[in-house]
Amino acid sequence: MRTALIVIGKTANKHLSALINDYSERINHYMPFEITYLPEVKKCGNMPEEQQKEKEADLILKNLNTTDNIILLDEHGINLTSIELSKWLNKKKQSGRKLVFIIGGPYGFSERVYKRTNEKISLSSLTFSHDMARLLLCEQIYRASTILKGESYHHE
Repeated sequence: MRTALIVIGKTANKHLSALINDYSERINHYMPFEITYLPEVKKCGNMPEEQQKEKEADLILKNLNTTDNIILLDEHGINLTSIELSKWLNKKKQSGRKLVFIIGGPYGFSERVYKRTNEKISLSSLTFSHDMARLLLCEQIYRASTILKGESYHHE
């Protein structure tokens, strides 16, 4: 199963960026994994939130195929334990469809993106920076992969 992560903007912190790259490489040992960094919307200082979300939606939707299984990281999404995520990921593998996780911009997603979405998951009830969310998601995908292989990374 091919898996991808689409994000708005580059990771600002070089230390977080290095960790994200490390986990991305680790995930690639289990499944093809790629991260697509979409450019931030320029000159958005005076732009209304909805207009910025629509411009980001244009970028996001342009990078999706009709057969992709789209998963938004959203505060209102389902909460899963690491074990539950591994089972969920294993179930998704059975579909054979590319699994695409999306972390949006600072104001979330437009309705057009929500309409294209298959599911929403939440990393936590806590709020994280977008850069931290990228790292946490990559680590959890890696952890889920090791759980599925019965490796010793995860401990109960």
